[in-house]
Parts: sequence; structure tokens; C-alpha cells
Amino acid sequence: MTEHSPKTIMGIDPGTYILGYGVIRSGSRHPEYVDMGVLDMRKIGDHFSKIAYIYREVSRLIAEFSPDVLSIESPFYGKNPQVILKLGRAQGAAITAAVNAGIPVYEYAPRKAKSAITGNGAASKEQVCIMSQKILDVSLDPERFDATDALAIALCHYYHMKSPVLSSGSVSDWKKFIEANPGRVK
Repeated sequence: MTEHSPKTIMGIDPGTYILGYGVIRSGSRHPEYVDMGVLDMRKIGDHFSKIAYIYREVSRLIAEFSPDVLSIESPFYGKNPQVILKLGRAQGAAITAAVNAGIPVYEYAPRKAKSAITGNGAASKEQVCIMSQKILDVSLDPERFDATDALAIALCHYYHMKSPVLSSGSVSDWKKFIEANPGRVK
């Protein structure tokens, strides 16, 4: 795949009740909307059954959209430590589906994604949705904000692909940095 060929990016906003996904393609000049949606697990009672469901469904989405990369939101710490543990498991199930399909995974903090889309790391879900609509030039009527958050994660990766300044410092890019700057490594 050449540097200028379109890449399909799948974004995931992990959750154990609702998991959002968004798919974009890097166009010649602007990102293009492909699809978005949610996996609703509120009727699945057992936590481990939810993890298995996430793995199966993300694997199915990967087969359907054939993404070149998967970008995923990192879990954030709230007041309840059990929440981050469950989010980490959901994230792990989605990452495992991508890795098993041979797809590289990139992780972004929620604030980083919001900042990439709106310029404000503390933007509301509504602001992220509005800016995603403007960037992708589509009218989004999401079932849930989880889907537009997933689009924002995909867009965040798109902007990091386009800008070496934004992507430097990412753990996944250290190898590229070392190759590009051999004189800076001692």
C-alpha cells in the first residue's frame, strides 16, 4: 500500500454496555465517512459473555469493512476502579480481534481525540458529534454518542497519519522515529 492510497480506519469507543464503532477512509484530500454504529450489550447479563460478544462482533466488523488500522480509545479512570477494569477488558477484546486479523492498533486518550477534532480536550459529546459532521460533510443521526466518539477516534488517527508532528511521541511510532533520526539516538 502506497503512502497516498486510501486507508480504511476503524475507530472503537469501548464499553461493556454500549460499544461504539466508526469507519472512515482517508480520501485524496479529506477523510470520508463509511459507517458507524453501536454494539448494545445491555441485555447480556454475564460480564464474560459481553467480552466474548465484543470479540466476535468486532471480528465480524473487521471482516465486513477490512480496515487497514484500528484506533481505539484508552480507558480513563473515574471514581469507580471497577469501571476502568471492565473498560480495559472490553478494549482488550476489541484489540485481540484486530491483532488476530493482522491489523495494527493505535490507542488514543479521550482528551487527545477530542482535541484533534474540536481543538478542545474537554469538549462535550455534542461538540464532538457536530465537528465530526462538519469534517466528514455528513448528517449524523447517531443511535448513541458512542458511535460519534468512535468516529472521532478514527479521525484522530487520520490526523496523526497526516501530521508527523502530532504522531511523534506515540509509543507505536518509536521505531519510525529511530529509523528517521538515527543521529538522535545514543
